[in-house]
Amino acid sequence: MADISETEKVQLHAPDLTELRGVLQAGLQDNFAEVQVSVVECPDLTEEPFQFPVKGLCGHPRITDVGGVPYLIPLVQKHKEYDMNIISKEVELPGAFILGAAGAASRILGMNAELMPVVLTEAEGRPAVNSSYFSSINPADGQCLLEKYSDRFSDCCFGLLGNLYACDGKPGKVIEVRAKRRTGSHSLVTAMRTTLEGHYPDKSLALGGTFIIQKGKAKIHIMPREFSVCPLNTNDDVNSWLKHFEVSAPLVCQSVLVSRDPGLDLRVEHTHCFSHHGEGGHYYIDTTPDTVEYLGYFMPAEFVYRIDRPKETHGVGRD
Repeated sequence: MADISETEKVQLHAPDLTELRGVLQAGLQDNFAEVQVSVVECPDLTEEPFQFPVKGLCGHPRITDVGGVPYLIPLVQKHKEYDMNIISKEVELPGAFILGAAGAASRILGMNAELMPVVLTEAEGRPAVNSSYFSSINPADGQCLLEKYSDRFSDCCFGLLGNLYACDGKPGKVIEVRAKRRTGSHSLVTAMRTTLEGHYPDKSLALGGTFIIQKGKAKIHIMPREFSVCPLNTNDDVNSWLKHFEVSAPLVCQSVLVSRDPGLDLRVEHTHCFSHHGEGGHYYIDTTPDTVEYLGYFMPAEFVYRIDRPKETHGVGRD
């Protein structure tokens, strides 16, 4: 297990949902032909296609950036392993619902893989519910292999890095984003992040949540099962090592984005996706701009917690 004794906490700017709705509506119109941003009651996330172990995204919303890419590259530091149940206490929300994007714990899986964390952490008198997925390269054919975590493993661990949204998992008001036909060069996540960065240039905001790619296809990557034995020193090195795929809707994505790093060496956006047809991984952008349709639900975070921040850092491999 990694040492998580030096957690840093920063309060974020969390505007009310009505203000945020207006900012995102205006900004996303630069990137999509059709945009509708609303404040709505969170849909029941226990239902399809989400099938999360909680009903909503509300209650004490916060994000955490755990570990980081420097623990993966240039060379892996395999001892950097974390437990969602401990992370929930570290973000001062024991029993939290956690979703986001992370690396799998290679010690447990026996290989490297992408993790799509969906975890209701343990609370007094209640065991954890792990609804996560993980994707790896299928050794039989070199294609994507998506599996439900609890079908194979009983823990709540992850490895190396994680960008996570935590909350009470309660129903309540959230931001709904509907976007169709991408006209700009940004992914939905990047378009939202740069919109907030432009509107609030001197503040740090963060959003966490989930979105569905309802129509179209998307570019993803999956890390190889074996860590690189040669140092990955540049973005070109990293991209040559990663395996890239085009995957099909419907895709359930889970995302954390930060408008501006408040000096914590944060990864400013990170999104993983899963599906019910065997595809999933690290989402970059849709590859079908003329037909893509997005439907998402997000909440502004009140705090960011920086856990086990790398002492030696770099900017490689953060796309």
